[in-house]
Amino acid sequence: MQFSALQLATMLDGKLEGNPDVKVSNIAKIEEAGDGMLSFIANPKYEEFLYTTQASIILVNESLVIERPVKPTLIRVKDAYSSMALLLEKYRYMTGNKTGIQQPSYIPKSVKLGENVYVGAFAYLGENVVLGNNVKIYPGVYLGDNVIVNDDSVLYPGVKVYDNCVVGSRVMLHAGCVIGGDGFGFAPQPDGAYKKVPQIGNVVIHDDVEIGANTTIDRATMGSTIIQKGVKLDNLIQIAHNVDIGKNTVIAAQTGVSGSTKIGQNCIIGGQVGIVGHIHLADGTKINAQSGLSKSITIPNSSLTGSPAYDYKSSLKSQAIFRNLPDLEKRVKELEEMVKQLLQEKAGV
Repeated sequence: MQFSALQLATMLDGKLEGNPDVKVSNIAKIEEAGDGMLSFIANPKYEEFLYTTQASIILVNESLVIERPVKPTLIRVKDAYSSMALLLEKYRYMTGNKTGIQQPSYIPKSVKLGENVYVGAFAYLGENVVLGNNVKIYPGVYLGDNVIVNDDSVLYPGVKVYDNCVVGSRVMLHAGCVIGGDGFGFAPQPDGAYKKVPQIGNVVIHDDVEIGANTTIDRATMGSTIIQKGVKLDNLIQIAHNVDIGKNTVIAAQTGVSGSTKIGQNCIIGGQVGIVGHIHLADGTKINAQSGLSKSITIPNSSLTGSPAYDYKSSLKSQAIFRNLPDLEKRVKELEEMVKQLLQEKAGV
């Protein structure tokens, strides 16, 4: 597929500088792009490539100052990064807009399929599954009984969604993620054994959520584990039973959230963070990578680091003091020696 600079500028409501008829058929990083390719500049450290790149069209911010002549046609937009994301989304839709039912796949008569649905080979749909319009179910996906997947959602190969779970609209579940596996609930017995507590709840994923590859979200013991609208979860994350993650919160890879924890809106949680169960995180909480959170955070927009995690600025001060400990020890010994000499002189020794 080819697009002219004029077509792209019209699509993005951008301002053209250069040849409106130049065409591109591929996308690349600005330092690697060649003739017939589109790229963008959003980070100032890449501006130097603007004058050497072989790309045909470059998306740039409206505020970018051009210091010398450039070869590519420029399209000025308010936010080059967001505009490129929009183009990539449209490109993926056009290239991945599959429809139809591939065989072999298992689809009972009780299943309800919306318009323009795609079900890949070796997919298994349980009884009473409902797929909305434009839903894409890639090969090897398992949907248990009574699962609902709403409009425009995409489930990539190997996704498993257990019985009674609900997936909202425009949700993206990447390969291998498991939605609705049993929560980790076991009751200790007098003889030291553990008795399994049946997990009879479900998982509810709201609209515009993206969940990374091999991430697992456990079903609730009772009620629902809830992923609110706009949440973005990275690969290899564990979300335990009855957790509630607030709107537009983002969590990086290898983080674990224990049961019944409530995470507020617009939180940012780094990679390899551990969060204990039954606590609350206020809206806007930011947690640095590899931190361990053991108590509730009640003040909105707090920044935390360490294990156990505490205030980020205080932590930086503590780190600065720690780095200076050898010098501080030396100074203390020198002061002790000075005091010792003064005392000896005073005593007439």
